[in-house]
Amino acid sequence: MNKPISKAEARSYNGLQLAFIGDAVYNLVMRLHSLEEGKGLRAMHMRTTGRVNAVAQSRALKILESLLDEEELDIVRRGRNAHPRHQAPRSATTAQYCASTGFEALIGYHYLTGQTRRLQELFSYLQSQVEE
Repeated sequence: MNKPISKAEARSYNGLQLAFIGDAVYNLVMRLHSLEEGKGLRAMHMRTTGRVNAVAQSRALKILESLLDEEELDIVRRGRNAHPRHQAPRSATTAQYCASTGFEALIGYHYLTGQTRRLQELFSYLQSQVEE
């Protein structure tokens, strides 16, 4: 990981830039989680892709929303309201795709600012809710 940047510097990135980083971070975390489950490679791939698609990330955001503070909700809004130059994938609605971009922006923001403890809290809570 690079040296964390200030919150002000992270806020200078637009929502899609934050989501670009957040997508990579979340994908890696989910791949590591799948690896810990000890299944075969195909099963790990299927499990990971089932967790990192727009529909699943939209659900994840819905689960986490009540835990987020105003600053985090603002980052989510910035990501959600960003306008990519392409349409949502066929597997997701436009609303789900926008929500997943907001989720990724939040992850990217926390990662860039070095808030790994907060990321871990969010991931742990999310995992506990998904397993129930």
